Amino acid sequence: MSSDDEDEVVGETSEGLQVELFHPDTDREPGDTNVQMFGVDVHPRVFPISCLVIALFIAFTLAFQSHIGGTFVAIQTGISAVAGWFYVLSVNVFIIVVLYFALGKYGTIRLGGVEADKEFSDFSWIAMLFSAGMGIGLMFFSVAEPVFHFGTVPPFFDGVQSGSAAAGGAAMATTFFHWGIHPWATYALVGLGLAFFSFNRGLPLTFRSIFWPLLGERIYGWTGHAIDIISVIATLFGLSTSLGIGVQQVNAGLTTLSGQFLPVTIPQTVWVQVVLIGVITAIATLSVAAGLDGGVRRLSEINVYLMVMLLGLMLVVGPTLYILSTYVTSLGTYVGVLPELAFWSQTGGGDTWQSGWTIFYWGWWISWSPFVGMFIARISKGRTVREFVLGVLLVPSLFSFFWMSTFGGSALFVELETGGSLVAAVNADVATAIYEMFSYFPLAIPMSVLAVVLVITFFVTSSDSGSLVIDHLTSGGKHDVPAAQRIFWAVIEGVIAAVLLIGGGLAALQTASITAGLPFSFVLLLMCYTVYVGLGNELRIMDTEEFAEWIERLDERGSVVIDVEDGNPSPGGD
Repeated sequence: MSSDDEDEVVGETSEGLQVELFHPDTDREPGDTNVQMFGVDVHPRVFPISCLVIALFIAFTLAFQSHIGGTFVAIQTGISAVAGWFYVLSVNVFIIVVLYFALGKYGTIRLGGVEADKEFSDFSWIAMLFSAGMGIGLMFFSVAEPVFHFGTVPPFFDGVQSGSAAAGGAAMATTFFHWGIHPWATYALVGLGLAFFSFNRGLPLTFRSIFWPLLGERIYGWTGHAIDIISVIATLFGLSTSLGIGVQQVNAGLTTLSGQFLPVTIPQTVWVQVVLIGVITAIATLSVAAGLDGGVRRLSEINVYLMVMLLGLMLVVGPTLYILSTYVTSLGTYVGVLPELAFWSQTGGGDTWQSGWTIFYWGWWISWSPFVGMFIARISKGRTVREFVLGVLLVPSLFSFFWMSTFGGSALFVELETGGSLVAAVNADVATAIYEMFSYFPLAIPMSVLAVVLVITFFVTSSDSGSLVIDHLTSGGKHDVPAAQRIFWAVIEGVIAAVLLIGGGLAALQTASITAGLPFSFVLLLMCYTVYVGLGNELRIMDTEEFAEWIERLDERGSVVIDVEDGNPSPGGD
């Protein structure tokens, strides 16, 4: 038998192992009830209902534009007052659950089955994690948040004097708290559930599949439709929040640069931001047409190079020793206060510091988790549960900490050592914070230009990968769908971001995230149990004699070797 024929036999045997022993007993296929006409391939229930909800929201916001701003603020205050404690508790549960999966007996399970190979290199995988995860947010808040907390110390650090060195430490620890393991644990839970039930069980790459242990075939009924519709809405509003925040920062950067180099200064207005959304969304459609490997992967790698370049410039021209000291000290403070801070819930109604910061973030991360979770699931086939969880949880968090220390630490240096006035600038306009900070150091103009370009590329990759995710949800879980559908969703994301800016600016963006995240948090809590059941069933099947016989047959063909340390199969036979 030739080597090609032998490889084909091995592949068929491996696929047979996965289907025969691990896939559920069902005749349903991803997208088997889809409507296919006019060049589209969509689910007959999830797609039209999602579009209807979005259309009603857009119409309502535009029709009542003069009153909608106050409504958004009232909704955010009400949800924070009633459900703030629930957000705090839920996100901590997510951390405990994913660590249990990674560090326990389930950690050796491979996503995609015992023979699954990694689709992307480690570098490409990590690059896409950053671009899809929170790149825009890191640019927007890396200066603004530490400076704000420096000027107005969070109530948790009662007794710390605003504007002092101790206030700087409290500000950085709070920023680490909001951008560290809590958001990435939420993403890891969603990504793990989606990857496991899609790659290991052969179910559609949609949220309904995660509930197979509870619902069985009923995931293809209205219960499953409702889960996917909630996922679509949460994804759209979470993603639109990021796009709206990103375009505000692009506008601020263009205003700063045009004031110095052009005869006319580009104004900082909502309508300029709407135009920018249109232009950048149009650019995103080109990336959509290039596909996952040609578009998102390449742009994500470019993003990493640009991030490292901007980071390196700031380290060189900024207070290098102060930055490094801030990173180490803030990391220690964060670890020290984390157990108490993680469960701290502010009382006294909904209009509180925690409402505008922690609750907003937790709602944002939860509403964004369908997008990020499904995207990292899509790119993580072949990785073990332990590798997946620890990689998603630790690598981006540590980099985010260093990023925040570099830019936030430089801003605190300006306040503490040079007598700068960044606190006033942040209070006046959060979007201009990073450009104001650059003005205190050499190479301010090149760094400002680079920051604007980086936010735009983050916008494009977020829009592109978000479109891919929503298309999975609205096409019954199909992996390959017409590019026109992804272009449609890229346009809708831009439209919602524009509508939210018109309807209330940053307050509207925050409210959209908190509101969309609340119902989806219940879905995630239930997901903790279904993933636990699924992983447990996987181990029980791997302990059966039938599985051992399959592995012996594969091992004879040289396709699988047994890891002598844990007894589980892994790819790589001679």
